[in-house]
Amino acid sequence: MIEPYYSDDHVTIYHGNCLELADLWTSADVMVTDPPYGETSLAWDRWPVGWPQMVAELSSTIQQLWCFGSTRMFLDRRDDFAAWKLAQDIVWSKPRGRGVMNDRFNRSHELVTHWYRGAWGDLPLTPPRVPKTVPWTVKATRNGSVDDGSKVRPMAGGSYQDDGTRLMLTVIPGDPGDARTTLHPTQKPLEVLTPILRYSCAPDAVIVDPFMGSGSTLRAAKDLGLKAIGVELNEEYCEKAARRCAQEVLFT
Repeated sequence: MIEPYYSDDHVTIYHGNCLELADLWTSADVMVTDPPYGETSLAWDRWPVGWPQMVAELSSTIQQLWCFGSTRMFLDRRDDFAAWKLAQDIVWSKPRGRGVMNDRFNRSHELVTHWYRGAWGDLPLTPPRVPKTVPWTVKATRNGSVDDGSKVRPMAGGSYQDDGTRLMLTVIPGDPGDARTTLHPTQKPLEVLTPILRYSCAPDAVIVDPFMGSGSTLRAAKDLGLKAIGVELNEEYCEKAARRCAQEVLFT
């Protein structure tokens, strides 16, 4: 059994190839990861063929998979996700473009797709709600009464009582920081990861990130009081992630 590179009460980090260490994460509940997209000539940017299928075959407990990527990546690799059902996608909106092409729009977003197995109704989902920022318009109804938005409203599957919140939008802004100072060249922001974990994870859930990078998924999980497992091939990033996760909880 391989020894952890780092471990504390919430986070466990392993150094190695996740495809060779799959038995370490087969008992997790939710996978949140940012795999190599396979879109550049960089040595590390190689798509691990078949890894989503491997997750489905080796783990009976992982019922949800969140995967960062581009439209091109998901189209090119669609067969690898055959064992999963697509639930939804969100968009990480970046504060600045990082495109490498000068003959196209400067891409300032990435997709995060949500996949699942089993029955949708069995998943421990907590719909993400945020305070509404635009006041409800007070208007008179046909019978002369005033509608201030607080009444119970009929909707599919039941009714809705306005509580001053709204469902979080699918476009989520997040700044990973300056590319010259971040811990990893494709580092993902906690502003995007945190609502994903809150939405998909029960209080006792275990999250796994097989392409951990600098440990953003693990950091977000620890800040929420959740347990997480990370696997990373590059030891340099294992060390950076370990130092990052060793810090005290930043927020809850």
